[in-house]
Amino acid sequence: MKYTQLGRTGLNVSRLCLGTMNFGPETEEREAFKIMDAALDAGINFFDTANVYGWGENAGRTEEIIGNWFAQGGGRRERTVLATKVNGAMPGYDGPNQKNGLSAYKIRRHLDASLKRLQTDHIELYQMHHVDTSVTWDELWEAFEVQIYNGKIGYVGSSNFAGWHIAKAQEAAKARHFLGLVTEQHKFSLMNRLPELEVLPAAQDYGLGVIAWSPLDGGILGGALNPSPGSRRTANQRERIEKLRPQLTAFSELCSDLGESEANVALAWTLTFPAMTAPIIGPRTLKQFEDTLRVTEIELTEDVLKRLDEIFPGPGGPAPQAYAW
Repeated sequence: MKYTQLGRTGLNVSRLCLGTMNFGPETEEREAFKIMDAALDAGINFFDTANVYGWGENAGRTEEIIGNWFAQGGGRRERTVLATKVNGAMPGYDGPNQKNGLSAYKIRRHLDASLKRLQTDHIELYQMHHVDTSVTWDELWEAFEVQIYNGKIGYVGSSNFAGWHIAKAQEAAKARHFLGLVTEQHKFSLMNRLPELEVLPAAQDYGLGVIAWSPLDGGILGGALNPSPGSRRTANQRERIEKLRPQLTAFSELCSDLGESEANVALAWTLTFPAMTAPIIGPRTLKQFEDTLRVTEIELTEDVLKRLDEIFPGPGGPAPQAYAW
């Protein structure tokens, strides 16, 4: 496994981040334990989750599974760089404040609840799951500062922020002599290259590490034309795959020429961007996890990158001025 620093911090994390969103809804606890053990054995130390995973009435279930895994001991917690999130509504919490959003009130309560479910006393990276423009940065930064000083979190990250949000957040943090954001978790893939225009340049300029979520675009880039037995597709997904068939066919042929799986090429592509810390891999099974381990060893040549640009066009020019003359 290869490692890099988390943004401008001194913390080293693996170039692949284990996403746990399937744990609970799709992957039962025993299989999730196997995947997490295999991740540590493979050198993946960076795990991502969120308080809402499990979804609906089962929100928090994913954190509980991770907590039960930590409780087995064996150095599991000590070897894991743990990231979770706050913003979503949690059933049974907050009374009239039970809605998506951020506040000092919510950050304190939801952090304590996450720590309890995760059976730990600290989280390395606490991420705002979405921006909340109705709250001042003074309120948010003070709330996070308190939790850092109390030792409950190490760093603060964002998710689904625009480049403008990152700039506002960092300038407000600078005025407080506070480190501010160290990461931005963003939807980014060959099928979704818009972040190249402003989000990636802003993150790189402010020293944030980018964590790519849905780097396979919901599985579309993972061999959608040749699904594995038992794969389930909605009518909308099948319609989208048919619409994208020419691109996906060209991509499949390129990957076949390279001797690599489509999923691994798509993941390796994200790692060619200087701002990228790690793409999130979200395996449902141990086999899916094992198939991704060679991603960091794949070297994409300039010719391959040029061909990928032809198949999946980006913003159209050097960012962030690609839209200008």
